[in-house]
Amino acid sequence: MVSNAIYFIISIFLLWFGADWIVDSASKIAKKYEVSDLVIGLTIVAFGTSAPEFLVTATAAFKGLSDLSLSNVVGSNIFNLGFILGLMALIKPLPTTRALAFRDAPLLLATTVLILGLAYFGNLGRGAGVLLISILIGYIVYLIVHSKRASKALSGISHADKEVCEIRIMDWTKLVAGFVGIAVGGDFMVESASAIATHFGVSNWVIGMTIVAAGTSLPELATCLAASLKGRNEMLLGNLIGSDFFNFAGVLGLTCIMKPLNVSPEAMSGLTILVAMVALVLLFIRTGWKVSRTEGAILILLSILRWVQDFMI
Repeated sequence: MVSNAIYFIISIFLLWFGADWIVDSASKIAKKYEVSDLVIGLTIVAFGTSAPEFLVTATAAFKGLSDLSLSNVVGSNIFNLGFILGLMALIKPLPTTRALAFRDAPLLLATTVLILGLAYFGNLGRGAGVLLISILIGYIVYLIVHSKRASKALSGISHADKEVCEIRIMDWTKLVAGFVGIAVGGDFMVESASAIATHFGVSNWVIGMTIVAAGTSLPELATCLAASLKGRNEMLLGNLIGSDFFNFAGVLGLTCIMKPLNVSPEAMSGLTILVAMVALVLLFIRTGWKVSRTEGAILILLSILRWVQDFMI
């Protein structure tokens, strides 16, 4: 039991630092080749912060732990929209935009409802995975085509910027080390979490929805805290909405293509709770065009109550 706890703690550090190294080094490499900030954010940064979820989800799926696999994605999204978003709003109210309220958040809600509908039939197969990946690709293409900032960034990188983003051997080394870190960390987390769940008589679904979900969401938490400390609160809400969408459309989509997932009754309950959470966040986004401290406190309280309910079942 002690060794499994140690492995779990080690896995958290590997996932956190691995994702951080991927984002940092890949962003430098992309900027060197004049890739826009928009494309970097939607691809490299999004993949980097969602890499722990993907490695844990895919590893669990291939080991036949469908409950742990699906619960990690569902739990991470609830953790992002509940605890992390609530905490950031408590620190400072988060302003919203019309694009977020009428495009991004509704798309996340529609995707969540779609997955709940697909899960109703008891299996998230390769067809569902292809559909989710297609939605993700379509969304990214839409944003790139309709973003003026993308074209400005592509043509507006100065010579000084290129020098600042000069690539070193260490950047490539960190990129490779980051992928190795999340691969090893994902395997450690699945093995140790499953063993801990068995030891305490707790289901893999509960462990995945709580402990594992919180562990794989550390990159998002670290990124949001850093942005908050730098006074870039206007970016936080969009980042969390985007991260949740990428988790579902990208992480879950790829996993389903690689290894179809069976859906348990517990999974249906968790997905239903997530639909309600996304709908609540969408409502908060529209009230006063910001997520207030009171609304942030409500989101944190709901997250705590959900954890308590999970462990009491």
